[in-house]
Amino acid sequence: MPYNPALVAPMRAEVTRLGAKELTSAAEVDAALGDQRGSMLVFINSVCGCAAGNARPALGLALKHSVVPQQVVTVFAGQDLEAVARARQYFAEYQPSSPSMALLRDGEVVHFVHRHQIEGRSPQAIAGDLTAAFDKFCGAAV
Repeated sequence: MPYNPALVAPMRAEVTRLGAKELTSAAEVDAALGDQRGSMLVFINSVCGCAAGNARPALGLALKHSVVPQQVVTVFAGQDLEAVARARQYFAEYQPSSPSMALLRDGEVVHFVHRHQIEGRSPQAIAGDLTAAFDKFCGAAV
């Protein structure tokens, strides 16, 4: 059973304010990821306070970097069940994890951040890892 929408609304808003496009259905995920070109970050949002409480601020810090993905999309674990399940099919070789982040380049996962790489780390440290991946995979000379 999905979380109460009122409970997750502030967590959704925190990510969409950063410019992430929210995907709430499998059809929206397929439209965004199905023939994906260029760079895209897929942010799997979550209620989990210990990890998501650092993941969302880390995303905000990383998106202030000079090099960022061309697109940022988000699905919400525990809320948009169908959308999350479909998104995870696009990076099925990675263990499901919430929160998590998948950086794609032309439809291929080039960098993945698992929950265990978020827990116990500061937003600044997580953002540093993300911006290093952005520099490597999102720049013009990739």
